[in-house]
Amino acid sequence: MDSYNPLHENLYEKVKNSRLLVVGAGGIGCELIKNLVLTGFHRLDVIDLDTIDVSNLNRQFLFQTCHVGKSKALVARESALRMAPNAEIVARHDTIFNNEYNVKYFKGFDLVLNALDNLTARNHVNRMCLAADVPLIESGSAGYLGQVMVIKKGVSECYECHPAPRRKTFPGCTIRNTPSELIHCVVWAKYLFNQLFGEEDADQDVSPDQATKQENKKEEDAAASGDHKQLIKPIERVNTRKWAKNCDYNPEMVFNKLFNEDIKYLLSMDKLWKKRKAPTPMQWNKDTDCEMSSFDHQQMLAIEQNMALFHQSVNALKVKLEEENAKGEEHLYWDKDDSAAMNFTAAAANIRASIFSIEQKSVFDIKAMAGNIIPAIATTNAIVAGLIVMQIFDILMDRIEECRNVLVCSLPRPNKRLLDAVHLDPPKKGCYVCSEKREVTVAVPFDRLTLLDLRDKVLKGQLGMLAPDVEILGRGGIVLMSSDEEDYDEDMMKKKLSDFQLVDGSRLLADDFLQNYNVVVNLVAPDAESPLEDEALFKMVVTTTTKPVEEAAESKPAQAESATKRKLEESNGDEAKKAKIGS
Repeated sequence: MDSYNPLHENLYEKVKNSRLLVVGAGGIGCELIKNLVLTGFHRLDVIDLDTIDVSNLNRQFLFQTCHVGKSKALVARESALRMAPNAEIVARHDTIFNNEYNVKYFKGFDLVLNALDNLTARNHVNRMCLAADVPLIESGSAGYLGQVMVIKKGVSECYECHPAPRRKTFPGCTIRNTPSELIHCVVWAKYLFNQLFGEEDADQDVSPDQATKQENKKEEDAAASGDHKQLIKPIERVNTRKWAKNCDYNPEMVFNKLFNEDIKYLLSMDKLWKKRKAPTPMQWNKDTDCEMSSFDHQQMLAIEQNMALFHQSVNALKVKLEEENAKGEEHLYWDKDDSAAMNFTAAAANIRASIFSIEQKSVFDIKAMAGNIIPAIATTNAIVAGLIVMQIFDILMDRIEECRNVLVCSLPRPNKRLLDAVHLDPPKKGCYVCSEKREVTVAVPFDRLTLLDLRDKVLKGQLGMLAPDVEILGRGGIVLMSSDEEDYDEDMMKKKLSDFQLVDGSRLLADDFLQNYNVVVNLVAPDAESPLEDEALFKMVVTTTTKPVEEAAESKPAQAESATKRKLEESNGDEAKKAKIGS
């Protein structure tokens, strides 16, 4: 590679000398790292918190069976060095939210490449790159769909100029081992339904991953030394449906296996919990009243009620399965409008959420969250990674005007192409992240919204801030909220906004020092033009300069289509719709 390279001399020199940051070493990340080192990029930093799971091996080709349980970033580095021994690759098994990766850190790179799998991290990297004035190439895939987006401060739209769609694909290892959001638990519960009552799919196994060879070796050593405290009780890899039938779908036995034994097994995998909060196993409570004749579907249930609902729904689904078997049908079909299936999903999801210290929701909310899950496709990841490198060339040669936002389509467009490319749009006027004057307007019930709600649901949940400090504008800089843990006052956080004399028209300045980001929050009272739906605690209000991002705090975040995808659909018009119908 040193003796010959098809790149012209000027570009090749920039390629060799550029320092790149790759955030994420999963599906797209593996393909991208491989492309980079084979192209001639020799100065790379790779950050990823995840460890390698067996299910990754069918598409993340830098990893092999012997790597299961190890850090993705560290193994990706080892594999890349075998392709390019002279490369300087720094791998970090860490979260990108670590305070160490501040604005100064980002300024040390010529380019940042996102290969992430969650919205929160994408928003964070977007803001850090804007603050450091470093170009960012954003990417993603969902099944046969893929996207590459070029972001340059003051030149193009940022990632948050248009709310991104909430992803519907989740890594299998996250679902089975390390859920961090309620949606992960909902997906797990739907998988569990199919394993017990529905159409079985090997890719939807809900059991924890097998212990790594190193952990098995540790168990053997412990057995040899007589140290039974360190012994790991292995999970028997038996067919879930067969196991459930053998125990006659006994709800208590099913509960203890899923929420006690499997969780204890997960705890034996020490590496998973070094930088994550460990789950707490849950044992069936024999004193639980298993009668749940009626309940409010919009009210969050206590854990004992979820246990009772789980018990009741397992029995109900067992009877349904027997009835279908008698008719010659092999399994049940999950339907969100089937009360037994929905109750089972909600109860199982909430119980698992409680075990992993995740906020729970009502059956009504979980019903809204339960959607189709799209599988990851290796070919799409490879195409996206190749498109990223093509954009890098133009950026390094200072040809930002030649860059394109590209959408990988699942079916050929009317022009016979699977790739649609559009010119970069300028920054969106009024964007609350990348515009010079950053403001948002939020309709809130001042007598109901607490300071804690304002922080968690509005500033963190909706605006994506990490550690907001808030002061009231126009009152001489009165501090309403501090991110310093020493200043945290639990009683004050429970107070309503009205207790602080905040009224219609009040203005707040929210500042996040971790992201080097601030925004003015205009508070208004709900009215006929911006009413709150049901029991929602806030709503983003339409202004003359910003496009609406309306959202009820108590419902699943609604994410609009990305700018690139929307532009492509608008440009294709009816022809694109016909192509979709024809599929």
